[in-house]
Amino acid sequence: MLLGDLGAEIIKVEHPLRGDDTRTWGPPFKTYKNPKNTTQSPSFPGESAYYLSVNRNKKSIAIDMKKESGRRILTELASKCDILVENFVPGKLAKMQLGYNDLQLVNPRLVYASITGYGQTGPYRNKPGYDVIIEAEAGLMHITGEEDGPPVKVGVAVTDIMTGLYTHGAIMAALLARDKTGRGQHIDASLLQTQTSILANIASSYLIGGQEARRWGTRHPSIAPYQVFATLDGSVCIGAGNNTQFASLCNAIGMPNLALDKRFVTNADRVSNRRALIQILEG
Repeated sequence: MLLGDLGAEIIKVEHPLRGDDTRTWGPPFKTYKNPKNTTQSPSFPGESAYYLSVNRNKKSIAIDMKKESGRRILTELASKCDILVENFVPGKLAKMQLGYNDLQLVNPRLVYASITGYGQTGPYRNKPGYDVIIEAEAGLMHITGEEDGPPVKVGVAVTDIMTGLYTHGAIMAALLARDKTGRGQHIDASLLQTQTSILANIASSYLIGGQEARRWGTRHPSIAPYQVFATLDGSVCIGAGNNTQFASLCNAIGMPNLALDKRFVTNADRVSNRRALIQILEG
């Protein structure tokens, strides 16, 4: 989708009968303008908002890869294209002579990006991957939610989205490398590796300081105040990331002396005395 934003011609290959599964992930649906030329039905009245949100800039074709004629079409496309992106479990396309080793013979300049749940190697390589499962396995759900509540899924499919962004960056790098070498590459992107990498400071806090991750609600383990507060007419989110911002906050709420309180002078002080600070701000 991002490559299309940059001007690439995108050809999406779908299942010959049902198309992309996300076409039916609704409601809501955008009703077809010409239902006679579609598979419109009471349970499938149009394209799902979900599908439309992640498929801009794309042309679409339906090909039966199980047939020799379908595989010939895909091989011909690959011989002319710059990039191929696929998300089958490892080895499935190779069994159809559509793997990287097969297609780089017909197009040595092809950048072949494989997106899987768990990568091309390892004991889980043949397992399918879904965002919600990876969020649980890679630790994101463990650190999301209220402190005394259960693990919570993030509101959007953040692991899927971030894996796509990582793959986009890898493709761009492979295209630059191709300008120097004249050859494409096989990119191995996985949901598990992506989610592990975007644990960011949570992961490094454990590796460096031995701090076991936990849920903090909207709070931040290393910054205070940095959370949502309840008010008489709703909620307000406050984030004071340095001493100057904290002083500005204190002035804004009519408590300028709070910034001079020895318990709250530095961020480290505020984190150490978080409970007292929150009680004052909530009071």
